[in-house]
Amino acid sequence: MTETAGIPFDYVPLLLATAAAMLFAIGSQWQHMGLSTIDSRTGAMVSITAAAVTLWLVAPFFMHWSYWLEPAVLIFAAIGLFRPALSANLAVAGLRYLGPTLVSTLASTSPLFGTAMGVLILGEMFTMPLALGTGGIIVAVLLLSKRGKIAVDWPFWALFLPIGAALLRALGHVLSKIGMEAGIPDPYFASIVGFTVSAILTWSVRGIRREPVVVDWRSPGVKWFALGGATTSIAIVCLNTGLLRGDLVVIAPIVATSPLFTMLLSVLVFRREKLTLKIVVATLIVVASVIVIALGR
Repeated sequence: MTETAGIPFDYVPLLLATAAAMLFAIGSQWQHMGLSTIDSRTGAMVSITAAAVTLWLVAPFFMHWSYWLEPAVLIFAAIGLFRPALSANLAVAGLRYLGPTLVSTLASTSPLFGTAMGVLILGEMFTMPLALGTGGIIVAVLLLSKRGKIAVDWPFWALFLPIGAALLRALGHVLSKIGMEAGIPDPYFASIVGFTVSAILTWSVRGIRREPVVVDWRSPGVKWFALGGATTSIAIVCLNTGLLRGDLVVIAPIVATSPLFTMLLSVLVFRREKLTLKIVVATLIVVASVIVIALGR
């Protein structure tokens, strides 16, 4: 078995996916702190822009400029048209109509879309251990998202907002892997193109709609969202690196454990939640599921 820095190569994608999940959770905590002084739409715009700027700041060290001439760059640009620009807006709209409980529940369908696309589009093999591990992670996320009764005074079509966001995220994973295998095997380049297009699109839409873009750059909320965007950009690089080295059917369920890390951070670091039996059970289910996925490879 090939080894990288002493770590079995087969486990590198698992570690990268876990790192991405943790970084997504940390980024969401920063953004949650920013919501106290800035609205979500402006915050999302700041976050996406900060992610693009972060990646451009390290361009002198990581950018292969010749890749801009490769046809596969269009795939990464296409991803930027809907992730995170459109997927984030769908998620925010879902929160407005459905509330956080139902949105987080429906968002847990993302690994289902990811594994289905991995099998149907990429031709990856979906084994029984992967099925058990994916199912366990989905159960754990559903368990964490269940918080009391869910109101039903919302339109039926609103259900498709968080489902659409989950579908777009999974589609972004598929296209990233296709683009990296089609001629640009560079996770950093895939990330910077996508975020740059998303940032340009986000600001352009605000301009076309002639919506006033009033950002108080001295506001603490702007700084928190910018930090969240920078953290998310690193998470996407880890995610894309995992996709380049491993299968989507493995990466998708591991990245979907991000809500667990978010909950643990809220309990252990930010003290916003209390440790409950539900969190302990969900943690054990996720750990067991990840072990099943790892051993199944």
